[in-house]
Amino acid sequence: MRLLRLLPGVAPDVEIDANQIQREPLTVFAGPIESILIRPMTNVAGGTRLYGWIWTTGRGVVIRYYRAQEPGGDVFPICAVARRGGDELAGTPGKWPNSVELQSSSALAFMVEEFL
Repeated sequence: MRLLRLLPGVAPDVEIDANQIQREPLTVFAGPIESILIRPMTNVAGGTRLYGWIWTTGRGVVIRYYRAQEPGGDVFPICAVARRGGDELAGTPGKWPNSVELQSSSALAFMVEEFL
């Protein structure tokens, strides 16, 4: 991450679900997630895909990203956590098991040194 200048605290805008861009409210499920970088940042192109995992809770979701892939390019490891304004992604229980409805389809992907 340091080679790409993705230092802890860097937080690009992402669409949480690359298959449901700008859908609000956004229904997400526990399991794998593919997000998309909205704008280019530092040395990473806009449209870069972030791959990770969603955990649903009674009050929202936790999303951790483990790898990224630039459009038509290389795959590289990352450590990032999706948040909205520094807080967790709050939501309401969804209509289906293990689902949560989020009011916004976008978030910030905060780069972190490691997951705690």
